[in-house]
Amino acid sequence: MSHDPETLILLRRWHSGDGAAIEQLMARHLPWIRQQVRARMGDVLGARADADDVVQQAMVDVLRHGPRFTVDDVEHYRALLLRIVENTIRKQVRDAWRAKRDARRERDLPGSQSVVQLQADVTQPSAAADRNEQRAWVRLALELLAAEDREIVLLRQWDGLEFADIGERLGVAPDAARMRFQRAVGRLAQTLKRLRSGELARLLGGA
Repeated sequence: MSHDPETLILLRRWHSGDGAAIEQLMARHLPWIRQQVRARMGDVLGARADADDVVQQAMVDVLRHGPRFTVDDVEHYRALLLRIVENTIRKQVRDAWRAKRDARRERDLPGSQSVVQLQADVTQPSAAADRNEQRAWVRLALELLAAEDREIVLLRQWDGLEFADIGERLGVAPDAARMRFQRAVGRLAQTLKRLRSGELARLLGGA
């Protein structure tokens, strides 16, 4: 599968905004994604009759609205796509559970600057195009964080929770939640740097 020039061509078309490439990528890779998600996320999907539909919709959402990444190896593409699809499904499950308890409207993911501004060595772009590009890089880096790091960043930056509320959810003191968040932001900044340095394969391999 690594030698699949057709998929690489489709990825380049998708990255440039060609919506027609999405359907072709779905046809080529959805069966594999479904199989992997079922094997790896059986506890999350449970016995849902619509499990296949959930996976398909998550993949559609990723390709339509997720970060536009570029790869030169189809195995890397599949591994990264699988990671993002799984994260998307987990977020959908988490949001559905929270919606039962709290009807407040969820805010959109903040811009890249508000996520990584604690890191002085991360340049904040000024032009709108640069901001959008940086935002996409940060979203991709978020997908590659460890689950606990990703969760606390989302709790703080997506849900907008105070550290007291985050600490209550995690079973730790507010100061401990703040420290965990700061460490997670530091790892996010490092992941972002590694991504932009071309280390996607090592990040996918956990190196």
